[in-house]
Amino acid sequence: MPSPFPGMNPYLEGPNFWPEVHSRLMIEIADLLVPQLRPKYRVAIEKRVYESAANDSLLVGIPDVVVERRPLTPQQDSNVAVAAPPTQKPLPVEVPMRMEFREAYLEVREMATGEVVTAIKVLSPANKRRRKGREVYEEKRSRILASRTHLVEIDLLRGGEPMPVLGNDVEAHYRILVSRGDRRPYADLSLFNLPETIPTFPLPLRSGDTEPIIDLNQLLNQLYDRAGYDFVIDYSTQPIPAFSESEAAWVDTQLREQGIRE
Repeated sequence: MPSPFPGMNPYLEGPNFWPEVHSRLMIEIADLLVPQLRPKYRVAIEKRVYESAANDSLLVGIPDVVVERRPLTPQQDSNVAVAAPPTQKPLPVEVPMRMEFREAYLEVREMATGEVVTAIKVLSPANKRRRKGREVYEEKRSRILASRTHLVEIDLLRGGEPMPVLGNDVEAHYRILVSRGDRRPYADLSLFNLPETIPTFPLPLRSGDTEPIIDLNQLLNQLYDRAGYDFVIDYSTQPIPAFSESEAAWVDTQLREQGIRE
């Protein structure tokens, strides 16, 4: 069953689905490009690893000291004084913990030289929050923009703070940035909203080479169907992040017209 939305499916943005969607989309894009780019180019799936003190860390540390309580036998007497109960109830708090993050991105490399021609990045929630994930990506982004490497930056997340560009004050749910290394500081920014289809865009390559067209709309529909998301998404609930009143009304109409929501 295809996705019930004309473009980006907002239910895929939530924390229960996005990590898997992100990984699958990387593979979908790579599988689309490889037959069109070889033998001159190869598409490599790279990973960036960093650590951060994450408040929402799910990691559980191993304690340095373990105090083990053993029952006393009848022959044993305890000489340990029993402490009086605390006079105040302790407050529940969280301690900062280190979490390792792994983020995938694509690099189009020239086969003969191994040089990176184009970097393709699909943003994650960590890139759009003022934390370590954004700092790490902003550093890499700055290095790319200071080089001759082309950059394709895909933002399919409504939440968080968009990556900075100059000369645009138009707000939109989603965006695709295509920055060609030989045209900087100028770049092409495609903006689109929830009710719209995702625009196609060319993959920048070396001058004179035929540039493949990337149709994210088609790739996401393929991904949605192959992963069987129509069986696991509960469309009776509100997604994360939540809709505005007007967005919720449009989504409700969309789902009711297709018989997904009663």
